[in-house]
Amino acid sequence: MLIIILILIIVIVFLSIRLFTISGEIKNINRQLASYNDLKIEKKIDINLIDKHIETLGSEINRLMDHYVNSNREKIRSDNELKKAVANISHDLRTPLTSIKGYLQMIESSNLTEGKRHEYLSIAIERSKHLEHLINDFFELSTIESPDYKLNEEQINLSQLVNEAVLSFYSSFKDVHIEPGIDIEMGNVFIDSDRDAVWRVLENLLSNAIRYSDGEVSVSLKKHGDYVHISIENSTRLTAKEMDLELFFDRFYIADQSRTHQSTGLGLSIVKSLMEKMDGKIKASYGKEKLTLTCIWRLAD
Repeated sequence: MLIIILILIIVIVFLSIRLFTISGEIKNINRQLASYNDLKIEKKIDINLIDKHIETLGSEINRLMDHYVNSNREKIRSDNELKKAVANISHDLRTPLTSIKGYLQMIESSNLTEGKRHEYLSIAIERSKHLEHLINDFFELSTIESPDYKLNEEQINLSQLVNEAVLSFYSSFKDVHIEPGIDIEMGNVFIDSDRDAVWRVLENLLSNAIRYSDGEVSVSLKKHGDYVHISIENSTRLTAKEMDLELFFDRFYIADQSRTHQSTGLGLSIVKSLMEKMDGKIKASYGKEKLTLTCIWRLAD
């Protein structure tokens, strides 16, 4: 009987010590969390007690803290992007509006000849078309990036669609005296995606290549394992540093600032957003004075 009592006393003492140390460790965790919440420290929770459950608790708290830090960092980044976007939108809308207003005011002048009046009116009309294009691009990008934007997936003959897209730009190529090089893999190549979205991607990439080409444009379609790559390449007088490929798909980014009147700077952002919606990839590369934009889709089963 005495032995049983001694054993019980030992067990009680052990459990009391264990409970005391666990309670102390919980207080330690609480102190660290309080300091973290009061922004006094930035480091993660340290666990001093060797206990599986306490260690698991500390690990989960640290994961939660990581999630909080990452979410906060993403919020700051998103806020900065929003501020930048609002500033860019304001500037991009104000510029053509100011220009249109200026030309209309000059048209009102009684000192103008009929020829000058017609010239200024034509310029104002062109500026209004650019403004319309800009507003349409803003609307399209915001629509694509909306969570409610849905794709109508179907099986698409991509090789046929690329040929159709290049052919639709025949007059645009002719206007700038460019004969595009076309290298499309033999046979039909199918993907499961949204036809209109794919067409918009091809349209924007071809338009971009023509706009910034220094005389050469080529289009290729090649299969690589389970994927298909469409590459649209154009010669350019700009260097990789001048183009800054890391910013290439950012909103409002325009590599050749001397041609800003021809572009809203949103075309490639629209391409990137559409490719992400289609679970595809888009990348830019530069070499031998040529810029290459490559879209990657998974082949249809």
